[in-house]
Amino acid sequence: MAMWIQAQQLQGDALHQMQALYGQHFPIEVRHYLAQWIESQLWDSVELDNPAEETKAKRLLDNLVAELQKKAQVQGGEDGFLLKIKLGHYASQLKSTYDRCPLELVRCIKHILQSEQRLVQEATNASSGSGSQAMDTLSQRHQQINQAFEELRLATQETENELRKLQQSQEYFIIQYQENMRIQAQLSSLSSLAPTERTQRETTLQSKRATVEAWLAREASTLQKYRLDLAEQHQKTLGLLRKQQTVILDEELIQWKRRQQLAGNGGPNEGGLDVLQSWCEKLADLIWQNRQQIRRCEHLTQQLPLPGPMVELLSKLNADITDIISALVTSTFIIEKQPPQVLKTQTKFAATVCLLVGGKLNVHMNPPQVKAVIVSEQQAKALLKNESTHSESSGEILNNNCVMEYHQATGTLSAHFRNMSLKRIKRSDRRGAESVTEEKFTVLFESQFSIGGNELVFHVKTLSLPVVVIVHGSQDNNATATVLWDNAFAEPGRVPFIVPEKVLWPQLCEALDMKYKAEMHSGRGLSDDNLVFLAQKAFSSSSNNSDDYRSMTISWAQFNRESLPGRNFTFWQWFDGVVELMKKHLKPHWNDGAILGFVNKQQAQDMLMSKPNGTFLLRFSDSEIGGITIAWVAENPNKSGERLVWNLLPYTTKDFSIRSLADRISDLNHLLYLYPDRPKDEVFAKYYTPPLSKAVDGYVKPQIKQVVQFVNNANYQYWFWVSLLSLLHSGMADGMLDPDGDFDLEDTMDVARHVEELLRRPMANQWNSQQS
Repeated sequence: MAMWIQAQQLQGDALHQMQALYGQHFPIEVRHYLAQWIESQLWDSVELDNPAEETKAKRLLDNLVAELQKKAQVQGGEDGFLLKIKLGHYASQLKSTYDRCPLELVRCIKHILQSEQRLVQEATNASSGSGSQAMDTLSQRHQQINQAFEELRLATQETENELRKLQQSQEYFIIQYQENMRIQAQLSSLSSLAPTERTQRETTLQSKRATVEAWLAREASTLQKYRLDLAEQHQKTLGLLRKQQTVILDEELIQWKRRQQLAGNGGPNEGGLDVLQSWCEKLADLIWQNRQQIRRCEHLTQQLPLPGPMVELLSKLNADITDIISALVTSTFIIEKQPPQVLKTQTKFAATVCLLVGGKLNVHMNPPQVKAVIVSEQQAKALLKNESTHSESSGEILNNNCVMEYHQATGTLSAHFRNMSLKRIKRSDRRGAESVTEEKFTVLFESQFSIGGNELVFHVKTLSLPVVVIVHGSQDNNATATVLWDNAFAEPGRVPFIVPEKVLWPQLCEALDMKYKAEMHSGRGLSDDNLVFLAQKAFSSSSNNSDDYRSMTISWAQFNRESLPGRNFTFWQWFDGVVELMKKHLKPHWNDGAILGFVNKQQAQDMLMSKPNGTFLLRFSDSEIGGITIAWVAENPNKSGERLVWNLLPYTTKDFSIRSLADRISDLNHLLYLYPDRPKDEVFAKYYTPPLSKAVDGYVKPQIKQVVQFVNNANYQYWFWVSLLSLLHSGMADGMLDPDGDFDLEDTMDVARHVEELLRRPMANQWNSQQS
């Protein structure tokens, strides 16, 4: 209900756009009287591309019809009588329209709600100080486009009026020409008359013929001028159409595609296509009207040939208008829903392509088929150069053909590929240090159809955003790096799929921040301090001044090809590990501000040493991918009066799948205050697992608790080596060395965990285990 109340406050162009969402397919009265019910339903839970969801959609349709009928029954009074009839009619209408295709109802209502939300959000931003300038610019741009459409409409109407005048004048000219021919025939037949009568008749007819011929000569000149003037008007209109089409296709549509690409990195949603579609449909309508006018001019010229350049002029106008409509049709065949950019073989995936002008040009009367194939970067380059790549592909996609469907609610012609699967992929030879996760492919969608009764035939094609093909989940993070770099730094209109080898550090920061905020579903992104920490890691620098990094560049190799100094992982692999850990287990704590994260060991020590004992903070591990550790300040058990900062062995996803971070912090009684001075229960208590209150089926469920024991240095060293020797003796540490005899860090960490577990046991038990 709240959304509908806000939608009713819209004004101007936004109000017109909102009203345009409704019609016979979904009356605005239904939205008004069932606003609360409509907004309370889980429309987003229905997967439109999944036919199995039709039962759920049917239930929503039936409930909608029942609510309408119920609302109709409670109407009373004089005014209520008419409303009762109207709502009952709408209930029957919706039932008959969507009973066989209930998913279309869901699609329609989702489109309406999303569009309303966008319009309300834009209006809200426009009224706020932060977004007013951007919204003013947007509103001004839209206003200019609408004004240009009005100018085009008037110009087209004027040429239509002039064409009718020309047609009427030409028809009258033909009548007079035929009259002249009749006079000529009468003159020719005078020879059979008597000389006196013939002379009298001949004088009259010749006078009449002279008058008609003089009129025909003047009118022929006037008609030719009319034709030339009309051709000149059409040239001006075509110039305006080209200009308007450039604004919509080369600016607005390209911006939408750029937003779609950035959305792949976690940027704001690209927004609906309804505004763009309405502009493209207006363009199509005006172009087609002008084309028909030019064709009629050609017909008039053929009907009455006159000396002059009209044939050549009209031929050029016809060619120009055909080029314009061809550019519109081919450019508006777009991918509404991109296939996944990290594509795993043998895994189902979906995509949606649409033709924005398909409904307006009646392409849906004979719905075309769309085919999808996967092509390599080189094949994509050849396609854009119009080099023949017929039947060439770099793999096999199952279920890759789909017939386009017309959606009355949105007016779009779409093909929904719901069950595609990449069966196999053919890779090209790699260059230098390039890995398989750096190789880019693209899904090519193509179709063929005609408009105007087979007058014009189009072969359209469009390429998806770059796709990285993987065969195993372990390749996912490196493939994601390739996609993120491409999405962030690709230039519009580039040769596929060229990206800069290096970029400015602030540019990468923007991309990382966008990705991080999206994964956290939070407005809390990466702060300046966080970005300085990342710069220190990326450039192996110690500077704490963000200005020192503003003009620095980072290369792709530094980002995800070369390992960080002293580590066996890259900068991106470390960052991606943090993101994965956070989104799977720690997202609420980040959004609460409980995790500082991007702090190194020395910084943690400097921050904690000035705080009371028991103060702790959470920071990401420098040495382990996807690790987070607790650092806290406490007394040194080996030296009275001395304080130390302690660091726990990093936790990973594996640890949090056993026991949550909040519960682990609750277990450790020596942790008292979250940095700088917040009592830990105040921050984490809402996430603690409630204690078990009673036994189930006679059994008491055991609980896992974390314990950290402090021991003095001598005992710690003694028991560490006893434990390690025991592990070595039992063969548990054999995996520490790889086949080349080098240490394997991951397995070494596992052994360290086993040592730690032994050290946590009571000493008597440890001794007994060694003896056994």
